[in-house]
Amino acid sequence: MARSWYAFIPGGDPTDTERYWKATVKHTCLCGDRICAIYATGEGTNPDVPLSANMLKYINKALLTGQIQPETPIKSKKYVYLKHY
Repeated sequence: MARSWYAFIPGGDPTDTERYWKATVKHTCLCGDRICAIYATGEGTNPDVPLSANMLKYINKALLTGQIQPETPIKSKKYVYLKHY
């Protein structure tokens, strides 16, 4: 399945796929206290339902640490970015 960047729409549950919209521009997020964007499977406006177990783990860890995920290995592909609101 194809992966795309999906921007998080603030004000809801970050594990709810309805809170994400396919991004048409590159995000400028890095670290913070809120989810900014995820790199997830999907072919429409929203990511596939349900989010994968790994994606849920990355989202939860990102919110706990304030760091992009996965953190290690350092040069690994990042799937969750955050920002300060």
